[in-house]
Amino acid sequence: MIPDEWLDEAATRIAPYIQRTPLTFDAARNLYLKWENHQVTGSFKARGALNKVLALEEWEREAGLVTASAGNHGQGVALAGKLTRAPVTCFVSEDAVPTKVEAIRSLGAHIETVPGGYHEAEAAGIRYAAEHGQTWVSAYNDGHVIAGQGTLALEVLTERPETARATWLVPVSGGGLIAGIGVALARLSPKPPLLGVQAEASAFMHSMYYRNTQEGVPDLPTLADGLAGAIEENAVTIPMVRRLVDDILLVSEEEIAQAIAFAWHTYGEKIEGAGAVGLAAILSGKVTARPAVVIVSGGNIQPEVHARIVQRPGGGG
Repeated sequence: MIPDEWLDEAATRIAPYIQRTPLTFDAARNLYLKWENHQVTGSFKARGALNKVLALEEWEREAGLVTASAGNHGQGVALAGKLTRAPVTCFVSEDAVPTKVEAIRSLGAHIETVPGGYHEAEAAGIRYAAEHGQTWVSAYNDGHVIAGQGTLALEVLTERPETARATWLVPVSGGGLIAGIGVALARLSPKPPLLGVQAEASAFMHSMYYRNTQEGVPDLPTLADGLAGAIEENAVTIPMVRRLVDDILLVSEEEIAQAIAFAWHTYGEKIEGAGAVGLAAILSGKVTARPAVVIVSGGNIQPEVHARIVQRPGGGG
């Protein structure tokens, strides 16, 4: 666990640099939707990255920041580096979404492309940071990153206190977001149900949660690219997720696509696959509890992929 007060400190630390993103209520479906696609850099990841980098000592920033990213965390670290004048090197996999990689580069970070998937990029980044005496900024395996992500829940609870009695649906990969939200919800009595949602194509945290291993988990291409890839061994998020999360559900690629289309046609919101999994769990009927809070974690989707999905016949309208 992390100290509870870290979330409040994070909220104060990052407030000047982030957006207080929209929280809407769909009365017909009894859903609260938190739209982090409106966040700076288009994803919740800016919260954790900014909190981590701003909490570092000056010499740690001056040494240079190193990270690995499927795209969104890299943008957050690059933004934090730009704000603090710290050099940033970001390791990405060869199949990372091009628009996300370009966004990282446009914020001033140096890109290192690694063969393989996210797990290979992460391992390469950790090695590089150690060999060059630079500061590693994990996407999830860090208390300050987790605290930064948890500020999202503080915003929801402050704006709509009745969400303390709702079921919460949160995208899950390495577990930083859901762990931070879990810390915030643990303040409540009774604690509301907290459900993680992951793509069945790359269900590593689901396997850790239920089987205590990542062995044999397929890592297939997925629309939820931001949720793909194995988790760092002994990550602090693993025991936190086990303690704080009530269930982890899986959704299919078709269900994710339908949720992306539904968000566009029904709410006018452009969201990425990773941000759509909670809504996919609702629309597919895998979660029937109401009211529910759906965390839409980001909107950085390749434009042509989004266009193809929303233009499909009968797609989510």
